[in-house]
Amino acid sequence: MTTAGEQLQKKIEDKSAVIGIVGLGYVGLPLAVEFVDRGFKTVGIDLSAKKIESLQSGQNYIADIPENKWQSAFNSGLFIAQTDYKNGKDIDVFYICVPTPFTENKEPDISYILSAAESIQTVLRPGQLVILKSTTFPNTTEGFVLPVLNKSGLQAGSDYFLAFSPERIDPGNTKWHTGNTPIVVGGVTKACTSLSALVTRQIVDLVYEVSSPKVAEMEKLLENIFRSVNIALVNELAQMCDRMGGINVWEVIEAAGTKPFGFMPFWPGPGIGGHCILIDPYYLSWYAKAYDFHSDFIELAAKTNESMPFYVRDAIIREIAKAGVPLLRAKILILGVAFKKNVDDTRHSPAIRVMELLLQEGLTGLSYHDPFVPVLEVSGGHFSSVPLEAEILNQTDLVVVTTDHNQFDWDFISAHSKRIYDTRNATGKVAEKHNTIAVLGDGK
Repeated sequence: MTTAGEQLQKKIEDKSAVIGIVGLGYVGLPLAVEFVDRGFKTVGIDLSAKKIESLQSGQNYIADIPENKWQSAFNSGLFIAQTDYKNGKDIDVFYICVPTPFTENKEPDISYILSAAESIQTVLRPGQLVILKSTTFPNTTEGFVLPVLNKSGLQAGSDYFLAFSPERIDPGNTKWHTGNTPIVVGGVTKACTSLSALVTRQIVDLVYEVSSPKVAEMEKLLENIFRSVNIALVNELAQMCDRMGGINVWEVIEAAGTKPFGFMPFWPGPGIGGHCILIDPYYLSWYAKAYDFHSDFIELAAKTNESMPFYVRDAIIREIAKAGVPLLRAKILILGVAFKKNVDDTRHSPAIRVMELLLQEGLTGLSYHDPFVPVLEVSGGHFSSVPLEAEILNQTDLVVVTTDHNQFDWDFISAHSKRIYDTRNATGKVAEKHNTIAVLGDGK
């Protein structure tokens, strides 16, 4: 008589396993499309009726999914999008890809994870596998999800299987995506790890198995805290170069980058955005406090990065003063509001934070342009992206570069702008020809 694990293994290997993706955002929908592309029937579950209606009508809202790949998945008949768990018992593998924000007090909010686990628990049966992918603090899988699933009366590792496998999504990256980025997997038992690795290898060649969910959870936090700390370092150096004068931090980093070992270049900017780099340091520092451990170094880096929009606001005010225009009458154009270049993702965008801070100063002549973000809500106000035309630029007192999309023509922008403050060094060599262009950290 075959065991539940052996039955699930056979289903995965012969592609008869049904995949369930809970949360159809930047992580979940690309994951669903990859499984459909490999011939697996896939059920996408999201509480947003708007998202489900969009998918059911054949509309893809994730820019990183190539349109031809999405249309192929949609036309295959293998993908189902729904707002509930009505056919949950037919699903063999659940991936939980829900948001993990933090509260106003910088404490983790895993309510979406727990809600998904509760829903899965109501349909849990022998032979199912649950893989949590949402970034979170160590012990979430075993300390919070496991007890919820165990309320079913089933035993993890023999009846059903549970693991943590962190997402690795880099919006806008055309080289590394869901289908080729190496993945880490850690199960609550060896059988859980083995089955989780097996199903993951159906869409990704390189799967690295670790000894426990806690290791996988901590590994994910290390990835993003590594970036947070190094970005904070160069942000602080940028401010230092501005204070010292005569030293361009961008040139410094570029020069250091010629070293072929022991150095990796990171670049300053108006702050950090997206989900992981901003939130993850606080997830770990919050969890560490339960062990009377205070992660001063990690928290300091997070605070440094969060302070950058304030630094940029102050720099904007100085540039407006140089222009001889009263701040409250100044016309300021924010160029790029996505959190990084060439994407439409505005989650925790530092550009939006800069806009909020300027509005708090009483500024009324604030506008923005972003080819990826046609409309935007900031501090309760509704904005629409203005055209990037010569007339608009000519009427603007200061253009602030906060996101350096590839579509921007810097020669055109600099030729028609009265004054520019560039937080990304996007204007590059163009800035050297214009004394009306100031660059974050250029030491001028």
